[in-house]
Amino acid sequence: FKIALTNTLPVNTQVSLDTVTNHPAPAAANGYTAGGTATTISISETTGTTTVSGTQVVFTASGGQLGPFRYAILYNDSATSPADALIGWWDYASSVTLNDTETFTVKFSNTSPGAIFTLA
Repeated sequence: FKIALTNTLPVNTQVSLDTVTNHPAPAAANGYTAGGTATTISISETTGTTTVSGTQVVFTASGGQLGPFRYAILYNDSATSPADALIGWWDYASSVTLNDTETFTVKFSNTSPGAIFTLA
């Protein structure tokens, strides 16, 4: 799974990263890699409840500004049908631009790894 950044609101009819990132998104520069950054996923099941957790992802501006972006998108970069299938996204309420050396952390919860979602 990966986290990508965009300044365009994903909508429920979009099923792949490409349908979102064809719109304005941070350029692959200044500390941002095209397609975003990987998060390590773990899955656990206890008495019929499955929890999907991931490690936090930190973006650091390097060599200039990174952004703007408002949404962090979680997607499966191994999926093939559809390719790069969207899983969910977070809305940070307004656009963010990082200045050189500033960081932005996508943190799923206060535990490590943090729960992304739970299925019961």
